[in-house]
Amino acid sequence: MVIPLMPRRPDPQPFDCLAAMRALGEPTRLRLVRHLIARPCTVSELCDLLSATPYNVSKHLRVLRKASLLEMEKHGQHHIYSLAANFRHQLARNGNILDLGCCQFHFDRLPH
Repeated sequence: MVIPLMPRRPDPQPFDCLAAMRALGEPTRLRLVRHLIARPCTVSELCDLLSATPYNVSKHLRVLRKASLLEMEKHGQHHIYSLAANFRHQLARNGNILDLGCCQFHFDRLPH
């Protein structure tokens, strides 16, 4: 008897410190991450939280996704953004501090 195997989920991408540092080198992106630490959000929710335009927020979200820091799920017409699993685990291990060796990002100390 042959038992079919379940398709294997792809492994999450390894955490890339250099890509993270480049992506987080802009204050608006740091603020986006700080809000997404608390909970997943839609683009419009993030626009309200940051008092920014959808174009500007989407541009910054794209950079964070390209650096593998965020994940996006589509629900109807809404895109819901959350921290990528590898990034979330990195923060959870260090109390919301991202330690890249050469520098640290303290997400609990960022200005609103």
